[in-house]
Amino acid sequence: MMRGERRVAERLQDKLDDDYLLWYDVPVGPLQSHPDFVVMHPRRGLLILEVKDWKLATIAKVDKQTWTLVPGGVPKSVINPLEQARQYAHQVVDALKRDAQLTHADGPHQGNLTFPWSYGVVLTNITRKQFTSAELHHAMESQRVLCSDEMTEAVDAEDLQSRLWGMFPYMMRGVLTLPMLERVRWILFPQVRLPEQGTLFAADDALADVPDMMRVMDLQQEQLARSLGVGHRVIHGVAGSGKTMILGYRAEYLARASTANSKPILILCFNEPLGVKLHGVMDAKGLSERVHVRHFHKWCHEQIKAFGQTLPAQGTHFFEELVDAVIRGVERKQIPSGQYQAVLIDEGHDFAPEWLKLVVQMVDPASNSLLVLFDDAQSIYQRHTACNAARPFSFKSVGIQAQGRTTVLKINYRNTQQILQTASLVAADLLSGADQGDDDIVLLQPVSCGRAGPAPLLICLPTLQEEAWAMADHLRLAHEQGHAWGDMAVLCADWKTRDLCAQVLHQRGLPLENRVVTGDFDPDSDKIKVMTMHASKGLEFALVALPGVGHMPAPDEDEKEAARLFYVAATRATHSLVIGVGGDGALGKQLRLVNCD
Repeated sequence: MMRGERRVAERLQDKLDDDYLLWYDVPVGPLQSHPDFVVMHPRRGLLILEVKDWKLATIAKVDKQTWTLVPGGVPKSVINPLEQARQYAHQVVDALKRDAQLTHADGPHQGNLTFPWSYGVVLTNITRKQFTSAELHHAMESQRVLCSDEMTEAVDAEDLQSRLWGMFPYMMRGVLTLPMLERVRWILFPQVRLPEQGTLFAADDALADVPDMMRVMDLQQEQLARSLGVGHRVIHGVAGSGKTMILGYRAEYLARASTANSKPILILCFNEPLGVKLHGVMDAKGLSERVHVRHFHKWCHEQIKAFGQTLPAQGTHFFEELVDAVIRGVERKQIPSGQYQAVLIDEGHDFAPEWLKLVVQMVDPASNSLLVLFDDAQSIYQRHTACNAARPFSFKSVGIQAQGRTTVLKINYRNTQQILQTASLVAADLLSGADQGDDDIVLLQPVSCGRAGPAPLLICLPTLQEEAWAMADHLRLAHEQGHAWGDMAVLCADWKTRDLCAQVLHQRGLPLENRVVTGDFDPDSDKIKVMTMHASKGLEFALVALPGVGHMPAPDEDEKEAARLFYVAATRATHSLVIGVGGDGALGKQLRLVNCD
């Protein structure tokens, strides 16, 4: 940010009311233009501002198309800044006009936007008197210019706002409703779009149809994604709150801002299928060389091999010994620390404290860029993780500098109200923790974004075999109604149920992908995904079937842990949820009290 741009940003932040929205230097619209500032107000409309730090002495010649500058005595022709702002504004308006809900349907203004828009220039080193005496008004309209003496620290807020809105044509009228504001954000800023099934980011195709329903980040999420800054950051977010999307946005931003000499960026997660999904997203964006995506134990294995450490023997404790070998290698300085420009950890609640302590050391001290995503309600692995540690856990204890750098996201965007209500009903005891300090692990009660859908279908049948047959028939019907096979998943509490369901789907002639071992998951295949509930963490599907819930918890399983596992599995569904509740388990009994078909 140039000095003049920083001064403009400070004035706008200090002098504009709270109902203004302001963006600086973000790519806008299908052509990814970069206006200096975009200002939006519900009753005022949309304003594009171009900022120039030029001094009057460096301006040799001006007209309505080009200006000649002489910085250092060497003539240089540039586009008239007002013309530059006008072109940006028309690119924005043309993009917005494609949405029929933002334009007049009929009348003399048919096809035009229903709200005001305009553009202007801020000259941070030229006063109004200088502007007039130099006759710059012949090259740009005076009312579309804000001069340096009109944006001082002492300027009255009302005067500054009047100057800005004086840039609008007199007769332009209209109000931006909240749904319209969200539609404008969806069109102008593709990065804030909440993912549809199969994607983490919406396509930037300028010719793509504008959907009737748009799902965008709330303003807190957008501000967070754009302004994470340097240092350590922790995001506590409920299931479906957009944590992974923010992580992906952050990784892309860092990668595109890096240079040829920058160290790589590392994304770590625990689940292998989630790692495959995230790698596919980065690879599709051409970032896989700069952004390395690994599940934790694969990363440990690579570290052992790369730096000549002894690989543990295969056995019951192989993975624990693998991690210990990496920790010892770092302690002995045989495995170097500071290998990455940035480290981003998804599903951090599944990491043991010693894992987190190890990974923090991998961040280059020069950049000190670390992002950790947490949701204690989704901690489902029976080990000494950060969230189920016997002793009190703090981020400080593992080297994460979270104080004053923690954000909480409570709104669930992924699930419908009906799905979230069912998941939360079973997991109620898990979601009752009080808010705590920045350095603690917090339990969050999710808040629905209000999206409605069909009530979860509960299937009560005597055996798992019959449940599996009924669910197969339901999936076939959903496909006949337009659902892609690849948008469906069957998530099971154990491998026996998983293999039974895979066998039934095969017998029914339905395309399926049974995720048995590492490497079996292909997020892009148009097949029903069959996997354990544990393996589904971090993923989402339009339609999810959960067979065997009525048999949960298993005889040797804690009921609270079974409820946590069910919560994770149920919140994978974005639209439809089918639950098998036959059996004598506590979870099935609890769900049958609500409804049973």
